[in-house]
Amino acid sequence: MGLVNEFKRFAMRGNVIDLAVGVVIGTAFGKIVSALVEGIIMPLAGALTRGVDLSELALAVPGAGEPVEVRYGLFVQAALDFLIIAFAIFLTVRLINRLQAPPPAPAPAATPEPSREVVLLEEIRDLLKK
Repeated sequence: MGLVNEFKRFAMRGNVIDLAVGVVIGTAFGKIVSALVEGIIMPLAGALTRGVDLSELALAVPGAGEPVEVRYGLFVQAALDFLIIAFAIFLTVRLINRLQAPPPAPAPAATPEPSREVVLLEEIRDLLKK
């Protein structure tokens, strides 16, 4: 029973539950952003580049026998997808931060009463000034 109880304590800790919720929400958000990239942004990018599909770009490198094809377009496409997704996440986090209420301003610290010695020293100082 010790292993079951230990697993139960592990699974019910707040961090594990928060992580699970974050993964589920992140997966759903990833699908939304992927649909945005594939359905809206990339067709517009294709129209701007006159129909060039970045993932099809390749460089034929001659070798022994048939030339080897280096498909650098896949890398360019993945890098562009990453940048778009990262920018979308940045905008979302920025929006969430703006929607949150600002933290309350700290209350001004009350000045502590001066000690009896300080009061007496100030009085002596003031008398010596006269």
